[in-house]
Amino acid sequence: MGKETKTIDFGFDEMKLNMGPQHPSTHGVLRLQLVLEGEEVIKVIPHIGYLHRGVEKLAETLAYVQNIPIMSRNDYIAPIYNEFAIAIAIERLGGIEVPKKADYLRVLMGELTRISSHLVWIGTYGLDLGGALGGGSTLFLYAFREREKILDLFEEYTGARFHPHFIQVGGVRYEPPPNFDNRVKDLVRDLWGTLKELKEMVEGNKVFVERTKGVGIIPKPLAKEVGVCGPVLRGSGIKYDVRKDKPYSVYPEFEFEVPIGQYGDAFDRYAVRMEEMFQSLKIIEQAIDGLPEGPISSRMPVKVQAAVKLPKGESYGFVESPRGELGYYIVSDGTQKPYRMKIRAPSFSNLSVLPHILPGHKVADVVAILGSLDPVFGDVDR
Repeated sequence: MGKETKTIDFGFDEMKLNMGPQHPSTHGVLRLQLVLEGEEVIKVIPHIGYLHRGVEKLAETLAYVQNIPIMSRNDYIAPIYNEFAIAIAIERLGGIEVPKKADYLRVLMGELTRISSHLVWIGTYGLDLGGALGGGSTLFLYAFREREKILDLFEEYTGARFHPHFIQVGGVRYEPPPNFDNRVKDLVRDLWGTLKELKEMVEGNKVFVERTKGVGIIPKPLAKEVGVCGPVLRGSGIKYDVRKDKPYSVYPEFEFEVPIGQYGDAFDRYAVRMEEMFQSLKIIEQAIDGLPEGPISSRMPVKVQAAVKLPKGESYGFVESPRGELGYYIVSDGTQKPYRMKIRAPSFSNLSVLPHILPGHKVADVVAILGSLDPVFGDVDR
């Protein structure tokens, strides 16, 4: 008779694994505490407190006009939308009019920023998925090549590539440079072709499709209950876009569609963002062709603005950022500075769905699902 085999029982069936905050695919400073059974996730606890920017408290120490460039650093991939939202909140509180030309320029630069942001997302998503699309680097380089063209235009217009401080209370800071309209039209014409090329590259790649279709499904009821927004919400088939449903600025004057998904999976979230870029091109074409004449701002000199006291009250300014509804809620006590400020950050809302959708997936799927939410952590730990 052979020797009897003994099984060693270590006394546990689950394993806890920390993914992040140093993990490159956690998009900054997110720590996901995963509870695993083998390769399967059975529970996840997100930990988001690794940035501690404190901008909501900082806002109470600064004049209203000083807050705008500070807040553009929240969602640092789409800074103009932070400027846009807080400017709207201040203007509503103070009853400040914005010239139509300024509103057109805000929309135009905002939609260019949306494309830029989505290009950063699709490029880095290729890196997240690794083996897809030439090890990820091919898609990344193609996407960032197109983004550079947009940043070149920003630099020519505002002098800055990343944080332009373009929007101010009552309008915008700069008149368009000479030949700006032709530069925009040339850029849009190029983007129509290159974005179609990116779309074919992604959707023709079997690895990308296999790793995203049917992965990280967010059903409609869950999307509503948790409060996700932007492409994450629309990827689940809910047709809600602030630009259409609660119009602001001059968006009612433009024709564009709101793309939605069918299944609510990671692929649908990709498809919504891809189609949004084409819709943004349509808006930009309309804005540059219909750009009105007139002043770009109703503002007073900056030194005078800094001393202005807004009336007591409260207001909420919100926009449809590339990640969803971005809002600034301001309470004024009648002084030169906000009494309180609260930021409604879309990345924070979208991350809250993770504990609901990650269980049941494999560890490798965690990266694909997290990346499909497109979080920016300056927008999360404020």
